[in-house]
Amino acid sequence: MKKFKSVINGHLDIVVHQKENEFENVKDCWNEVLIHGDPEGLRSLASLLLKLADLDQESITSLPIGARSHEHLRPKFELSNSSETVIVGRLDAKGTGAFYDSYSSKVPEINRNL
Repeated sequence: MKKFKSVINGHLDIVVHQKENEFENVKDCWNEVLIHGDPEGLRSLASLLLKLADLDQESITSLPIGARSHEHLRPKFELSNSSETVIVGRLDAKGTGAFYDSYSSKVPEINRNL
């Protein structure tokens, strides 16, 4: 049996906190994603992000057209026990470059649904 090798070294914690604020009887609620790690964990996450960014999706024969390269980060394996499950991946699809339908750009004219 092959030994499990995590894509994340060091310690990395990714949690979601629900926040709320009330001002003049108007309640505002939002989520914050907190990413914390030791130097090795943060460098490891940075390396994973660069690997995904630099990946030539077109050359991966096992990746279907329209799919996106991604990595699953799971509590107790890649992440701390207190973390949420996280999927880190490419926004652009292989073969089309299209972004998924629910994507909403910070610059509205850049919603790339090709």
